Amino acid sequence: MLAFSSQYSAVDTNPLSVYIMQPIWNKIIKIVPLWIAPNLLTFSGFVMILFNYFLISFYDWDYTASGTSPGLVPTWVWLFSAFTTFCAYALGNTQSSTPLGELFDHGLDSWATSIFVLSFFSVCSRDNGKTGVSVYTMYIYLSIVLFNFMCSHWEKYNTGVLFLPWGYDISQVLIAAYLLTGTVGVEVWQKPLLFGYYITDVLVILLIGKCPHMSHLKKTLKNDSLYEGLLPLVSPLLLFILLTVWVVLSPSNILAKQPRLFLWMVGVAFSNVICKVIVCQMSSTRPELFHWFLFPLALVVYAAISGLLGCMEEAVLGVFTALLTAAHVHYGVCVVSRGQLSEHLNIYIFSLKKRIQE
Repeated sequence: MLAFSSQYSAVDTNPLSVYIMQPIWNKIIKIVPLWIAPNLLTFSGFVMILFNYFLISFYDWDYTASGTSPGLVPTWVWLFSAFTTFCAYALGNTQSSTPLGELFDHGLDSWATSIFVLSFFSVCSRDNGKTGVSVYTMYIYLSIVLFNFMCSHWEKYNTGVLFLPWGYDISQVLIAAYLLTGTVGVEVWQKPLLFGYYITDVLVILLIGKCPHMSHLKKTLKNDSLYEGLLPLVSPLLLFILLTVWVVLSPSNILAKQPRLFLWMVGVAFSNVICKVIVCQMSSTRPELFHWFLFPLALVVYAAISGLLGCMEEAVLGVFTALLTAAHVHYGVCVVSRGQLSEHLNIYIFSLKKRIQE
C-alpha cells in the first residue's frame, strides 16, 4: 500500500511571484466561498487555459497567423487569452492541504506548462524568412521548459523539497505578452527591440527560466544510491532522444508539416512521465526504469524513419497522439481523481467531504 507524505514543502524565490502575485492570491482566496474545494478551482483554471489553447488553434493551426501584418488572429482573442491565463494562474494557486490535492495540482501543472508554451508560440509566429521562430526552435524551447519542470520534481524526489525555478511561473509573463499583442498588435514582435534582438528573444530567456537549485542536492539527499537518485531521469531522457530522432530523421519532415500536433504530443508524453515521478516522490516509491509508452513510441519512430509508414506518417502521428492523450486522461481520471489514489486517501477530488468507509 502506498504511503503518501502529508507535508508539502516548496520554495519559490521568483520576485514577480513573491512581491506581486502572492498578495493578489491572498486577496482572491479571501473572497472565494469556503465550501468550494480547492481542487475544483484548480481544475477550472486548467479548463480555461485548455479552452484558450483550442481557441487559438482554431485561428492559427500552423503557427503562421501572426507572421503577417496585421495578424490574422482577432484582437479579442489575445485579450481573452490574457484574461484566461490570469484566471488560471490565480485559481491554480489556491492551496490544498491534502496529498491528493498536491498531486492533482502538480499533475495538471505538468500538462498546463506545455499548453502555455504552445499558446505562446502563436504570438511569436512561425519563421517566414523575416521574423518568427522555426518549428525546430519551438521544439527545443518546449523541451527545455518541460525538462526544467521535470528537474524540479526530480530534485524533490531526492531532497523532499520542491525548489521552483523562475520559469515555473511562466504564465505571469504570458499575461503581459497577450495584453501587449492585443493592444499594440502582432507588429510589436516583428520589429527589433535593441541591437537587432527582438522582444521574442527576451521572452524566450524568461520562458526557459532559472535552472533548478542543484546546490540543494549536496546536503539534503534522501537517496544515498546514485542509481536510485538518477532513476527518475531515465525515461524523460529516452523520451527526448526518441522524439528528437523522429524530428531529425523524419522522411516527410513531420514537425514542419504538423507542428501543432507533434508539439501537443510532446507535451502530453512529458506530462505523463512527470506525473509518474510526482506519484513516486510523494509516496516514497521507486519509479519504473522504462515508461510503458516508450515501447510503442519506439516502434512508431522506427517505422517512420525507416520509411515503412510512407505517406501515412501524418495519419499515424494523429492516431498515436489521440491514443496517448486518451491514455493520459484515463490515468488522471480513473487512477488519480476517481480511482485508486482517491480511494486510498479516502478523499473526494472535487469535494471537501471524505469518502464514506464501506
